[in-house]
Amino acid sequence: MSTIFEEIKACIIDGDDELAVELAEKVIAEKINPVDAVHQGFIKGIEEVGAAWTSGEAFLPDVMMAADAMKAGMDVLEPALANCDKGDASDNKGSIVIGTVKGDIHDIGKNILSALLTAAKFKVYDIGTDQSPENFVKKADEVGAYVLAASALLTTTMKSQKEIVDYLEENNIRDKYYLIVGGGPTSQHWADEIGADGWAETTEEAIKVISNLMVNKPIED
Repeated sequence: MSTIFEEIKACIIDGDDELAVELAEKVIAEKINPVDAVHQGFIKGIEEVGAAWTSGEAFLPDVMMAADAMKAGMDVLEPALANCDKGDASDNKGSIVIGTVKGDIHDIGKNILSALLTAAKFKVYDIGTDQSPENFVKKADEVGAYVLAASALLTTTMKSQKEIVDYLEENNIRDKYYLIVGGGPTSQHWADEIGADGWAETTEEAIKVISNLMVNKPIED
């Protein structure tokens, strides 16, 4: 069984999304524990890529390809994972809903952060691009998350991050969620201006910000 985990790890490092899908389907077909496949295969691969990127041995395209491969494989495993026991809560640092805001279809940064958060043992629910405030909250309610991570890659869509804050306030649920924002045109000043709970310029900073937010509330599955 360790052989398939090594194959999964290698395909993530290589950024081979087709093989990632094929191996994820094999995990399901052979009734291999999908949680083991994630932790011993997918996460091991993305951790190695992340470490190489941090040390300067890998470059952004390498991380992007690895993130895409991981997402492709995880999409296949998601139904099987949903049917598994939650396991030891100590293995889960907390749940996060991440997405690109309404009007914006860019997802490179979001996908990388999703993968690295997963590697850091957070439970990540990626709702994709062009997402409304309602969709962020709906998913958070569904999975019991209280951290929302909203990405905007265009100056014209930054206002959609503020719309999330406005939506939370208008529905009297602002105190239920932490909102972290990011993306090329954003800044700490912008986050402060709209009333977000955090901002990060890099994925490493985002993980630190989210980790700090998590300590203020109990971990939720």
